[in-house]
This record gives sequence, structure tokens and C-alpha cells, in this order.
Amino acid sequence: MKIFVTGASGFVGSAVVAELIAAGHHVTGLVRSQTAAEALVAAGAEAHFGALTDHDSLEAGAAKADGVIHTAFIHDFSKFAENCEIDRLAIEALGSALAGSDRPLIVTSGTGLLSRGKLATEATDAPTGSNTYPRVSEQTGLAQAAKGVRASVIRLPPSVHGEGDHGFVPLLIGIARDKESAAYIDDGANVWPAVHRLDAARLYRLAIEQGIAGARYHAVAEQGIAFRDIAAAIGRRLGLAVAPMSGQAAAAHFGWFSHFAGIDNPSSSQWTRDTLGWQPRHIGLLEDLDHDYYFIG
Repeated sequence: MKIFVTGASGFVGSAVVAELIAAGHHVTGLVRSQTAAEALVAAGAEAHFGALTDHDSLEAGAAKADGVIHTAFIHDFSKFAENCEIDRLAIEALGSALAGSDRPLIVTSGTGLLSRGKLATEATDAPTGSNTYPRVSEQTGLAQAAKGVRASVIRLPPSVHGEGDHGFVPLLIGIARDKESAAYIDDGANVWPAVHRLDAARLYRLAIEQGIAGARYHAVAEQGIAFRDIAAAIGRRLGLAVAPMSGQAAAAHFGWFSHFAGIDNPSSSQWTRDTLGWQPRHIGLLEDLDHDYYFIG
């Protein structure tokens, strides 16, 4: 297949590109810089210059493809609402290019806002977009089915880990360094699901090859890791005390990240595994935190 990948130079997207190429697919990746283009070409893909705000470029890239995988998102939480709107419009542009073709479009979402404290499955509906959480990637992606697009969704867990991770776990490590303490909220029994980036990449490939229209797939290797265990692993590696915090003390310690530190998001991927034959093969998050690459720099 000829597959167009947005976010092709990103942490998840670059792994998806490598997985697709290894499986014999022809990949074109969306890039913004010459450096990213050169890296993509070196990996065996073609570079397509553009940006999420450049709808003509998005449509041109998608129009030439047999399928599209959308992993790109601007992770600037100071402009979250604005970036959510950019994402929504980008997905609509990709859908317009694929309209009436029954070609697949895979959109990236997350498990983090699904049933808190209850096991989230692929059948669990995503919350409707709101001022509190304006991201509607999933809803916008699935709405493309009405245009004759074979749209589906991959939900990523709060931790997609591995070498090069620049997501939530490195943020926690940075907070622990700054505050000289690795903390968790209350008893720290809230859990984060997790997946290794290479296992997530394989799921994207399986979904583009075998995916069902309207399906929601969970890239979840570990159903739920207690947040206190994540904090303990960070504290051990940094030689810092591990401390429970509540209320104002927790808010002061975690700052804007308090919401994410308190997420209780047990999530299943049983249906995904049964449907696509996906089986995670790589190490779990706590074992990954034994690697130096999380703590150098």
C-alpha cells in the first residue's frame, strides 16, 4: 500500500513509518523541515512538505495514498484549545481527500478521558468535546465515514514509552528533579495504562491493513500501572524520596500536570487483540524506566 503518515518524524510516527516500511509498504511522510525530510528519506520513505494548518498540502498527500495514518498533534498545552481546532480541521481535510473512496483513515486519540476508575474498553464512548477538553480527534475522524472513508481510531494510553520518549513520563522525571521529590497523589493507587512505542507502531500497521470502518482500537499493553509504582521507579533512579501528597501540596508539586498525575484510567485491549491478532512483545513501562536514556540529560 501507499500510505501517507502525518507526524512522520515524531516519537510515535517515526516508529509507524519504520514498521510500515519493514512490512513492504510505500510510505510518504508529512514533514516541516529539511532535517526531518532527510531523516525520513534515510529511513526509506518519501518526504512531503507541509503542516497541519496547510490543508492543500494535507489533501495532496492523502489524495495520492491508498490510506492515511494521522499521528500528528501539536503538544503545546498553553494553546491546547487552539491546537485541538487545528487538529480537527486537519482531519477534515484528510477526510475530504479520501471521500468516496473507501480508503482507510486512522486517527489518533487517547484512553485518558474514558471511564475514570472503571475499566475502559474499545466500546467505551469518548466524551463529547467541551471547553474543559476540546480535543475531538476521535469524533471528527469517525465522522468521515459519512463521506465514504473507512475511518477508524487508535487510542493511545497516557504512557507511550521507549527510547526518545518526550511525553508524560519525562515530564514527571523533570518535575521530580525540580522539586527534589518523586510524588504521587493520595495513596497513588490510580493507574496509567501503557504501551511501548514499537508495539503501538505494529498496531497502526495492523489497523491500516485489516481495520474495520468505525472501529476503535486500544494500543494498551499494560492495563494499569499504579502511579505510586511509577513514582517509586523515578525516585529510585534519581536517588530521591518518594512521597504521597494531597490537596494544595500536590497542586504545588505537579502544577498544571496535576490533572494527569491523578488520572485513574484502567484500560483493556482485549477486543483489539482478538480482532487484529495484536500481541505486545516489548518491555513494560517499569522495566523501561531501568534504562539510562530516561535519566540522561
